[in-house]
Amino acid sequence: MDDTSSACSSPPLHVVICPWLAFGHLLPCLDIAERLASRGHRVSFVSTPRNIARLPPVRPAVAPLVDFVALPLPHVEGLPDGAESTNDVPYEKFELHRKAFDGLGASFSEFLGAACAEGGKKPDWILVDVYHHWAAAAANEHKVPCAMLLLGAATVIADWVGRSGQEPSEAAQPPRFETERMKLMSTQRGSGMTVAERFALTLMRCHFVAIRSCLEWEPESIPRLTTLWGKLVVPLGLLPPSPEGGRGGSKDATVRWLDEHPAKSVVYVALGSEVPLAAEQVHELALGLELAGTRFLWALRKPSGVTDADVLPPGFEERTRDRGLVVTGWVPQISVLAHGAVAAFLTHCGWNSTIEGLMFGHPLIMLPIFGDQGPNARLMEGRKVGVQVARNENDGSFSREDVAAAVQAVAVEEETRRIFVANARKMQEIVADSQCHERCIDGFIQQLRSYRE
Repeated sequence: MDDTSSACSSPPLHVVICPWLAFGHLLPCLDIAERLASRGHRVSFVSTPRNIARLPPVRPAVAPLVDFVALPLPHVEGLPDGAESTNDVPYEKFELHRKAFDGLGASFSEFLGAACAEGGKKPDWILVDVYHHWAAAAANEHKVPCAMLLLGAATVIADWVGRSGQEPSEAAQPPRFETERMKLMSTQRGSGMTVAERFALTLMRCHFVAIRSCLEWEPESIPRLTTLWGKLVVPLGLLPPSPEGGRGGSKDATVRWLDEHPAKSVVYVALGSEVPLAAEQVHELALGLELAGTRFLWALRKPSGVTDADVLPPGFEERTRDRGLVVTGWVPQISVLAHGAVAAFLTHCGWNSTIEGLMFGHPLIMLPIFGDQGPNARLMEGRKVGVQVARNENDGSFSREDVAAAVQAVAVEEETRRIFVANARKMQEIVADSQCHERCIDGFIQQLRSYRE
């Protein structure tokens, strides 16, 4: 699974990786770092001190080749001290994060300059996330080639880029409430620059794009992006986590709870850690799970500003105690999804969670909240691996009846469930194909080498 044939004739690379401040970006970038290090390449992983401290430990076998570079996040008025990840602030303050993040430009350039001066051996490549126009500029200044990392679905991104004047590919048209939110990408300048402007500037400064996908998964959309941008788009593979996850050692309480329930009987509910549902929608989701009548395990992120007593509807936990478990702390998601008791996954359709759910062949009940989650959900619905919870076209709200109908269609009703499970297992064949994804990493490394040689 490594590029040993090239390693014999070429020295190892030194790659700098600079991810965005969200754990949905930090964790896949750490995975890329480990995969590069497992092939003998040196990696400098650049982030802020608290984010680095919260990352899982690197595997001992590759740890000597992964260096963590901590750059303090500059203070910005309105952003709490220590709020270094998007998990630490509400969605409304994400613009402050981008503003603070831009302040890392000078220190990143200093780091890069020092690295280039170190024995006259500068890094071979800089891999930057989509907001990092300043990191790409520093790479160009120090004459280090730079590639942009795209950690989402190629189909979704191609539809965003090529929507004007072209027919959408697999992902259906967005509802009105989502369209209004997406307009902020090209209008909101609280940080001095829109998200769309950041993306375009970063892309312009990079030599090529590396995307978290593979041709087996999106055979048309990856070449389409190359055509739209006029830049090479190289697949990294889907970067699925190890199926073993964190299942070694003593079992987590949630896994022990699953042990007590029959096979394919539990709906696992997890809507990510970045943007929690509003309190009234948490109540509707809870009452929808109750109405559906299925067993459930719910990893719940509490809405901000709500007391513990008011998070769930009155009496909900007592009424569902024999068939449901609500956990507000950390849940070992891979271990849960790997468990035989899980029948379906009620997810926000973040790209990480989507890949993780399909890695175990679970059909999806989809409740997207923001960003690329809506397009991801429509993409998966188009592939018939599950259904979305029905939403109000204007404001995105949903009812308990909407939740119950979606849960029953995916987890209970035999005719529809059979279709969703069959299609999810087809997707599983690609997601769980580790050889495919390792080949993508090897091809990506060859692309990096081709610029140096």
